[in-house]
Amino acid sequence: MVKLQKRENYAVIGLGQFGSAICESLVEAKQEVLAIDIDEETVNTYSHMVTRAVIADAQEEETMKELAIGSFDHVFISIGSNIQASIMATLLAKELGAKDVICKAENASHARVLEKIGADQIVQPERDMARRIVFHQLQPNIVNYLVLNAQVTLAEVKVDSPDFIGKSIDQLQLRNKYHVNVIAITRNGKVNTSPAPSDILRENDLVAVVGETNDVEQFNLDANP
Repeated sequence: MVKLQKRENYAVIGLGQFGSAICESLVEAKQEVLAIDIDEETVNTYSHMVTRAVIADAQEEETMKELAIGSFDHVFISIGSNIQASIMATLLAKELGAKDVICKAENASHARVLEKIGADQIVQPERDMARRIVFHQLQPNIVNYLVLNAQVTLAEVKVDSPDFIGKSIDQLQLRNKYHVNVIAITRNGKVNTSPAPSDILRENDLVAVVGETNDVEQFNLDANP
């Protein structure tokens, strides 16, 4: 788990499988968490783990105002199959001034509605996991990756090609040839977060690059022929 640089406050609305996993990860990262669910038994399960756990209906405007949802740094709306409740909670959170609202969508239609009413980030866990599994099957030398938006990907690529090993970033002309930026190099568990153009790549280095998805994939193919 990557440790966050500063302590922030989070609201997690809906404590199903996805919401509970979000809560547990945030608590592990020592963040302040308000957990909200309409089910008393579920809330009681998390009451001793999070900063505060509340039984509440996120579709009620007065309740959301009382909980000061608009004041949180980040709001996760992870309500399950009740799409209407998800939409209302998102709408209220944005109307109350929440700056970063991350929503779980059940399907593409749900995602489109959430986008139109102002959700800042939308995730579809099952779809995203399926894509991740397929991506790793097709690109086995990409160790980790993060889709930043529809076009841009950040990926950590394992370097195996003799054409790359022993050459510097500058010699390889990665920015000009592949249109990617090298943001970190990991070697033997040690991370260089400020790689210089003169840094030499070694076999099995993990090179973190950011760029358009097609360019990142081409870089991976050439780094691992």
